[in-house]
Amino acid sequence: MPYQVPEPKIFACTQSTELGKKIAAKYGADLGNVIFSRYSDGEFQPSFEESIRGARIFVIGSTHPGSENLMEMLLMLDAAKRASARHITAVMPYFGWARQDRKDKPRVPIAAKLIAKMLETAGATRIITMDLHADQIQGFFEKPVDHLFASTLFLPYLKNLSLENLCIASPDMGGSKRAYAYSKALESDVVICYKQRAKANVIEKMELIGEVEGKNVVLVDDMVDTAGTLTKAADLMIERGAQSVRAITTHGLLSGDAHEKIEKSKLKELIITDSIPTKKESGKIRILSCAGLFADVMHRVHHNTSISSKFLM
Repeated sequence: MPYQVPEPKIFACTQSTELGKKIAAKYGADLGNVIFSRYSDGEFQPSFEESIRGARIFVIGSTHPGSENLMEMLLMLDAAKRASARHITAVMPYFGWARQDRKDKPRVPIAAKLIAKMLETAGATRIITMDLHADQIQGFFEKPVDHLFASTLFLPYLKNLSLENLCIASPDMGGSKRAYAYSKALESDVVICYKQRAKANVIEKMELIGEVEGKNVVLVDDMVDTAGTLTKAADLMIERGAQSVRAITTHGLLSGDAHEKIEKSKLKELIITDSIPTKKESGKIRILSCAGLFADVMHRVHHNTSISSKFLM
């Protein structure tokens, strides 16, 4: 009889339990049983309540701040390694701390590099993630990294809108590559916002490179945190004559007064994924699930089939 590959086991960190359930359902499996014991001082301990010896396991967890989310992932990986799992894949829809991907001034850490090493030391034999803040973070790992693009979710959505005079925009110079990739797929024009920051999350000045008059603009970015950049860019574009401004951002951090800014801004719509648990406090926010994308890739990884189509913008 031909050898049949045993099915993998799927587990989720507490911060990604809801997404984990969706991914497991799309995969056609049940979410594995893991419990967290907590001490009164806040220390916690994960425990796999079923055998994972010799199995391929997927541990689902986004590592957005606070630091407990990252710690959960690390402890889960270490527990799986010590329980003799054969393959341990960290499925990280959002790879946190990625904005610290280089030294932009003296005496600062490169947090993304540190976390890559921590994940490998903890036991990860593969990483699956989506829309890294900087592509070069893949090079921080010695293990395989599957870097997926949320464009496979966003492009069909945008095409279904059938917007006339469509224009793709990047809210900063760093996102120009992403904007050009979207514009190529949608055969549209591109504009770029040039911004200068006074400090982190504070914009001092913003200028627009390109014409938006009479156009339906779609801003594209990898994440939205305080929403200061997106809302300022949207207001500027409406002032310059744009018909409408939407934004698509993969990871909805939405910290501080982000929801209030979005509600008061000229943005018509903000489309995000559920890579991070988000409270939908604004009627302008639409959430597209990435569960099907991750379930598909996990299935392909397990059965050793190509996933190159998920890398394409």
